[in-house]
Amino acid sequence: MNPQDYEVVIRPLSPSDGGGYFAVVPALPGCKSDGDTPQDALANAYDAIACWIEAAEDMGRAIPAAARAAA
Repeated sequence: MNPQDYEVVIRPLSPSDGGGYFAVVPALPGCKSDGDTPQDALANAYDAIACWIEAAEDMGRAIPAAARAAA
């Protein structure tokens, strides 16, 4: 599975939360990341997706199908 096939939702973090951007992958429970810029958050999310999939495979768990929201 290709990490870029999964939808990633990115939103800004408030200064009180440290600033930057938060990224979450709705199809993969608990898969999230952050970054200083939206691009950093997206790149970090793709790394998190790859790690999530690898861990699921190691544990013999099902991997949800990749999905993207319509633009």
